[in-house]
Amino acid sequence: MTIKAIILAGGRGTRLAEETGSRPKPMVEIGGHPVLWHLMQLYAAHDISDFVVACGYKGEHIKDYFRSLLHRSSDFTIDLSSGAVDTHNATTPNWRVSVVDTGLDTMTGGRIRRLEPWIGTETFMVTYGDGLSNVDIRGLLAFHRAHGRLATVTAVRPPARFGGLVLEDTKVRQFSEKSQGDVGWINGGFFVFEPGVFAYLGDDETILEREPLERLASEGELMAFQHHGFWQPMDTLREKEQLEALWESGAAPWRAWP
Repeated sequence: MTIKAIILAGGRGTRLAEETGSRPKPMVEIGGHPVLWHLMQLYAAHDISDFVVACGYKGEHIKDYFRSLLHRSSDFTIDLSSGAVDTHNATTPNWRVSVVDTGLDTMTGGRIRRLEPWIGTETFMVTYGDGLSNVDIRGLLAFHRAHGRLATVTAVRPPARFGGLVLEDTKVRQFSEKSQGDVGWINGGFFVFEPGVFAYLGDDETILEREPLERLASEGELMAFQHHGFWQPMDTLREKEQLEALWESGAAPWRAWP
């Protein structure tokens, strides 16, 4: 059985407007590669290499990227009279990628619903195309299969953003950087779903994180895989620069491939 991974890549990315005016957020580059590429490398390191990319805003950039990736990563011979192209010495990953236009303004649940024909009747995975993590994909899938419910969400602790202050009137008695342990668990993406989840997705206006997940939770069909490691969204220019610095350091926590 081949597990497909859906990557939600259709949003407008307005909070990262410095980077997303000309391209979708998953195409913003870290270390010279789109965030989308980094996510796929993570899944592929855990033997998930069949992807469905849910496009919307400026989706042509994603289509062009994958259409040209083989030629950019190989030598080739082209017969100009016929247009036939033979590639040589290809270094592209061994992935199967379906790039699907799921609508410009479709919400997250609606995008997944539109992909039902691409998924069929098998277990599938879903994540957001704008953040990176070193989540154990194999462990996540094993956890999902063991509990037998319809849905699994990866629970993470958000990265600390601000230092904590203890005040006495206007005097700072204590200053300390917050740790991840100071806050609760949040939705970190990296879902695993059974096809039965499609029945919870109504139309293009359906927001996955509202009624569908709320209903699944109330019915006891949503379980949480607790991830204690690295997880970082890319919602702001500052967060993009943090990810870039980690990559440049040679110690990017999410790099699970050679």
